[in-house]
Amino acid sequence: MRKFIAIMATITATTAHAQSLQYPKTQKDGTVDQYFGTAVADPYRWLENDTSQQTAAWVEAENKVTNAYLSKIPFRQKLLKRLTELSNYEKITAPRKRHGKWYFYKNNGLQNQYVMYVMDELGGEPRVFLDPNTLSTDGTVALKGVYFSNNGKYAAYSISRSGSDWQEFFVIDLKTGQLTNDHIEWAKFSGAAWQGDGFYYSAYDAPTKGKEFSNVNEGHKIYYHKIGTPQSEDVLFYQNAAYPKRFYTCSTNDEETMMFLYEDGAGAGNMLYVRDLRKPDSQFIQMTADMEYRYTPFHTDGDKIYLITNYGAPKNRIMTADIRKPGVGDWQELIGEQQNVLNNVDVINRQLLLTYSQDASDHAYLYGIDGKQIREITLPSVGSVGFTGDEKEPECFYTFTSFTVPGTVYRYDMATGKSTLYAQPKVKFNTNDYVSEQVSFQSKDGTRIPMFLTYKKGKKEKVRSKRPVYLYGYGGFNISLVPSFSANRIPFLEQGGIYAQVTLRGGGEYGEEWHQAGTKMNKQNVFDDFIGAAEWLINEGYTSKDKIAIVGGSNGGLLVGACMTQRPDLFRVAIPQVGVMDMLRYHKFTIGWNWAPDYGTSEDSKEMFEYLKGYSPLHNLKKGTSYPATLVTTADHDDRVVPAHSFKFAATLQECNAGPNPTLIRIDTKAGHGGGKPLAKILEEQADIYGFIMQNLGMK
Repeated sequence: MRKFIAIMATITATTAHAQSLQYPKTQKDGTVDQYFGTAVADPYRWLENDTSQQTAAWVEAENKVTNAYLSKIPFRQKLLKRLTELSNYEKITAPRKRHGKWYFYKNNGLQNQYVMYVMDELGGEPRVFLDPNTLSTDGTVALKGVYFSNNGKYAAYSISRSGSDWQEFFVIDLKTGQLTNDHIEWAKFSGAAWQGDGFYYSAYDAPTKGKEFSNVNEGHKIYYHKIGTPQSEDVLFYQNAAYPKRFYTCSTNDEETMMFLYEDGAGAGNMLYVRDLRKPDSQFIQMTADMEYRYTPFHTDGDKIYLITNYGAPKNRIMTADIRKPGVGDWQELIGEQQNVLNNVDVINRQLLLTYSQDASDHAYLYGIDGKQIREITLPSVGSVGFTGDEKEPECFYTFTSFTVPGTVYRYDMATGKSTLYAQPKVKFNTNDYVSEQVSFQSKDGTRIPMFLTYKKGKKEKVRSKRPVYLYGYGGFNISLVPSFSANRIPFLEQGGIYAQVTLRGGGEYGEEWHQAGTKMNKQNVFDDFIGAAEWLINEGYTSKDKIAIVGGSNGGLLVGACMTQRPDLFRVAIPQVGVMDMLRYHKFTIGWNWAPDYGTSEDSKEMFEYLKGYSPLHNLKKGTSYPATLVTTADHDDRVVPAHSFKFAATLQECNAGPNPTLIRIDTKAGHGGGKPLAKILEEQADIYGFIMQNLGMK
């Protein structure tokens, strides 16, 4: 009884706190759009101008209200202290050999960015190779990628600033360890494909000043940069003016005998072309016929090309092609489609390491280059794995993680099949006190949906005692949610919470059919799956409506927005992070047009417009409705899902919400969609998010 009274007192205090909130009065304009004869008002259109003084004033006013609320959460500082303590452990990646030296990344504990180290030999004394923490005073410059030249003379690396997708390239002379004068700007979605003493990269024209993070990105071009020359002299290598809203990238093999050109952005897959670099003035030859399937070359041997594809195999297979007759009609199957989804292929020591997904967790197998299976690789438990090695070197490592096991590196002997521990992090909590299990439930249409539950061990009846639940999902773009470790979840679990991760349709966990079942006119399946997860947890006694927080980012932010507007009665807390909230206009900003294969657009047809409007979070907020306690999160440098989505949604939510729950927006500065965010900012954000969740669920 005392416990019940204490919880009710906390909820009452929270409600009183929320009722005292005075939200900024957001100005409206008369903007109305016409879609196939239907008028749709967009009164907060002016918030799409993220560089105007008016929007800046609104952001400042909203953050002032949000920060005042979050600062009054009594345990917020204690929570931040615990999150910081839990994150303060050494993290090491698996080493990889390049040109006779070994490279790996390490974070000593609370460094904002991982540092890249080099060793002359495995187990030797490490030296700092590249430390992105020195590139800014606040950790907001992040390392995006490092690309070694095939001749062993250079390493190009790319950075991003403040979380933006824009990239800059720099070059290190490997002999001297010094930076060259090479500097490239306005690259985007690009690696560095080396050929000789230069590399190919993909970029856009410099954007209009003031519109760097919102304007539509069009005209992706491939350039060749010769080391020692200014960017102004870079050679335009490839562009396709007929399709400005597509991506164009290229790669070369280590021997620099083949070059591949990738074209994507207009379907669920990509187009693939190949060029024989052994022949002077050779041209690209088209290998594939359409962009509905994915084609990824991963190894070459003489004239032979090895590829992983879902062409003719929704769960993927491995094919070989001959550069002399590279068309898809002449490909040969090496390893056929299996019952489980083939997620990844690594070539190490001229052998194939295949990773398959079985019920959203990884299983790994060793194959010969001839396609014959040698053995299954025994992994520590249910979880996810990533291999590291070189196709010409015998050394092999893998990193394993699960919901209760932080990233642990093992050395794998490919001859004997034996795994030995290489690097194990020491987190300040007892992993043996927690357990993960996989359950399943029926969605609205009868489809079986798996879900992982992670919680503190206890008797069955105690576990099913209406605990607080952090319900997480994504459900889109063929992306798989696999078991992974996060120290940020631990305080929630320590206080009796359950972390629930749902394997929603739209993801890639069961292949292309599972993906397509959550796209375009099937998108409602994803929301039904997520809602079904909450209902199952309630019906099975794990939790109650007043104890569920739903969380998701990007496409997962759309998920949260759609579910909280469709079933506001079902959840106590909603955290839509950097979400796609305006489904009628998403394709008009930066690279939003690239999401059309998953979503469709409001311009496609009357039917598609009506379907999108039917679930678009922004357009389904209704005045007089009591919505869950909501903390919308976004950032000023998010040029993937522009902050206007969250701005307009938050303003409309504050206007419509009739209940006592707080409806706030947290707008970060010098941050983007999430990638490369410094640890200090991550910890502050997680303290706010978990603090908001725990406060509104009545937790300590």
